[in-house]
Amino acid sequence: MANERDNRRPVYRQPGYNAGADRIREDCRATITDANRYCGAITHLKTQLTKLLNDAVATLQAEGTLPAELAPEVMIERTRDRAHGDYASNLALMLAKPARCKPREIAEKLVAAIDPDEQLQKIEIAGPGFINFFLDNQAWHSVIDDILAQGDLYGRSDYGKQRRIQVEFVSANPTGPLHVGHGRGAAYGAAVADLLAAIGYNVHREYYVNDAGRQMDILAASVYLRYLELCGATLTFPANGYQGDYVWDIAASLHRAHGEALQHPVEAVFQDVPADEPAGGDREAHIDAIIARTRTLLGQIRYRLVFDEGLNAILGNIRQDLEEFGVRYDEWFSERSLSDNRSVEAAIERLQRSGHVYEKNGALWFMSTDFGDEKDRVIVRDNGQSTYFASDIAYHANKLERGYDRVIDIWGADHHGYVPRVKAALKALGDDPDRLDVLLVQFAVLYRGGEKVQMSTRSGEFVTLRELRREVGNDAARFFYVMRKCEQHMDFDLDLAKSQSNDNPVYYIQYAHARVRSVFRQLQEKHLNWDRDAGSEGLSILLESHEQDLIISLSRYPEVLETAAIHHEPHQLTHYLRELANDFHTYYNAHTFLVDDTKVRNARLNLIEATRQVIENGLGLLGVSAPDTM
Repeated sequence: MANERDNRRPVYRQPGYNAGADRIREDCRATITDANRYCGAITHLKTQLTKLLNDAVATLQAEGTLPAELAPEVMIERTRDRAHGDYASNLALMLAKPARCKPREIAEKLVAAIDPDEQLQKIEIAGPGFINFFLDNQAWHSVIDDILAQGDLYGRSDYGKQRRIQVEFVSANPTGPLHVGHGRGAAYGAAVADLLAAIGYNVHREYYVNDAGRQMDILAASVYLRYLELCGATLTFPANGYQGDYVWDIAASLHRAHGEALQHPVEAVFQDVPADEPAGGDREAHIDAIIARTRTLLGQIRYRLVFDEGLNAILGNIRQDLEEFGVRYDEWFSERSLSDNRSVEAAIERLQRSGHVYEKNGALWFMSTDFGDEKDRVIVRDNGQSTYFASDIAYHANKLERGYDRVIDIWGADHHGYVPRVKAALKALGDDPDRLDVLLVQFAVLYRGGEKVQMSTRSGEFVTLRELRREVGNDAARFFYVMRKCEQHMDFDLDLAKSQSNDNPVYYIQYAHARVRSVFRQLQEKHLNWDRDAGSEGLSILLESHEQDLIISLSRYPEVLETAAIHHEPHQLTHYLRELANDFHTYYNAHTFLVDDTKVRNARLNLIEATRQVIENGLGLLGVSAPDTM
């Protein structure tokens, strides 16, 4: 099972399906009026429109026009065409059947019952009964004041009410350096965690360190064989060993530290070892026999020394890569600790007490088919050694015991079959499997010069995340990785990521931010002043079509942020920032900001500074910088 989870899986403890989005909405629906603490007037107005409609429903119920038992969920959405208003509701259509009345008649009664609001220009009824709301210009202009006043808090909210969520991501086996496939999981997981934190959740970011199990034993055996070669031995390296240059580097460190003190005759290592695959044998049996011989020859203490040499070297490399990539963790959780503190044993005992374990051929099997899995799963082998799956059961039980309201695992898409068995185990333990959400991420496919780059950790033929970052930079890598839905295949075009053109979305967005900074540098060079208060007082003159488009785009940011967080879709934010940058560049090319008219100048400077702030806020949540110069 360890082989299946190579790339799956945050102080370090020593020895799909997206149900979460629905659950977030259910958790927070009762507190919708508090959901916009930092979100600004326009988002607040959306809440206010909801209140106006709810009050109108209550009025009609009191009059007997609508049934008293109705408790409709009022939905307010932006219109696609501003000719039909700024916001619209289909409430009348939803009430038609239970009220036994035509939708348009209900819409007319609802509109008549709505109290006047100074931020509303007018209300119209369209089609079969849609209610369209047109905002006053003052409502739109207030967005600029909100952004400038709230700064980096603009768009954030307490939607999550500090509910605790754990996000576990990357968690690649420490058997080799992170490659570009892991990079997508890192960028995506970090963005999901930061988005959830931005809407008020208490997020715990965790990396599960697979520091036990067969894959780590294969690494230890691979390191030891390279060590023997450095001692002068000649051998045929196993087909299933780890063959990358990094294994030589670890072996060299081992040799420098211990000389030939760990050496045993190579013949002894291969004594009674079955043939390898190239010789007509079985590669798995061959490497397992080498591991067993290495353990026997070295003994427990020396074998652990070789084992930890590989573990610590690669784990340190992974930590460095992720830190330099701007990805942080609150905890690095050790798989080995689950055995050391008997958590694995305790989980197996719980399953036995619940009657979901049986013995067959000397092994213990979990009855996962009782919970919809395709077959039962071994949790203790016939040699008495627990499986990786047993450790994973204990780990997920541990997560829930820590009191998280929700647990999110971010795995590679090739592990989709692992989801039902983990949920089955939680249910068998008596835990709520719905507290676990698993988000599946397709690995990115790297293209250089139009040709696909092959990657394999075992063979050592792969492009590391570090190499990618050096070639395209952190910003392009972080942004490109989250431009698509996590479950969609992604082709990473190196040439596009490095280009300084409008076709490169991250360059295009950063350039908008830098352009605003350039305008303010020109302001100083021309010895002109920006009076922000005067600009606020003069916002009513921002009536040009480009200005209106830009203001409306700015007002959308809190909604985009919230939606992206709830649905775990950071690509929504990347698309929004591209559109916002396009609106700004269009405005920049069509108008002059540093005009002689101080009223116009201050108002426009307020607008573009607000734009710069939103771009900085959005890029920050994606782990991308907002440079002042390009």
